Amino acid sequence: MNDLEERYDIRTAAAWLLGHGRRTGIPALPECMRQKTADECTDDELIQIVTAGQEAGLKLYPFKTGTQILPRTKRTLGFLHSISFETMLDVGSGRGVFLIPFMKEFPWVQVTSFDLLEKRVTFLNELADGGFCQLHAEQNDICHQPYPDDRFDVVTMLEVLEHIPDVERAVATAVKMAKQYVVVTVPSKPDNNPEHIHLLTKDKLSQMFSAAGCTRLHFDGVEGHLFMAAALAQ
Repeated sequence: MNDLEERYDIRTAAAWLLGHGRRTGIPALPECMRQKTADECTDDELIQIVTAGQEAGLKLYPFKTGTQILPRTKRTLGFLHSISFETMLDVGSGRGVFLIPFMKEFPWVQVTSFDLLEKRVTFLNELADGGFCQLHAEQNDICHQPYPDDRFDVVTMLEVLEHIPDVERAVATAVKMAKQYVVVTVPSKPDNNPEHIHLLTKDKLSQMFSAAGCTRLHFDGVEGHLFMAAALAQ
């Protein structure tokens, strides 16, 4: 194992670099390699791609090894392993802290991602283009309900609801678009993040989901956060 393999998740980093390279031309790669996905590359080619990205000055910190999966992410992944589903909407995917480990563990699930920031959507679509083919990212607002009722088996909203001004509408829309479950994590105590405009307790979440027509709720506490899985009527 060389230094790069110790420092980075080579396959995931290479997937992003391939997608980013096709869009921007950076890093410069041989034509025979540039059109591949990460899964089609040899181990030596993956190392070559990541080396080229590093030499081009591209930031590879999202792909560092040794970064522990957050407890709330582990709890969510554990729950998702307990159910059967084929499609998922992830709201507020950001840098993929949840979404990247999810796609590694659930490669058969077709994933749509919403984020408000164009740069996050671009990053995720580059990742998809380079190898995570089950992913499609959109710059979208869940409150506008851009998809019809029952479009996704599962809707995940992890560390998202506390940011949304019209949180009741976001909850109602998620319940409409989900066929089986809506999965939520939120901070369980006040913090200093100025972007957190709600403190959503178990009672508040129960009230909002009940108003949206969903009362089969399971709660769990996870190291300063609240996990909730809302089961929809089948």
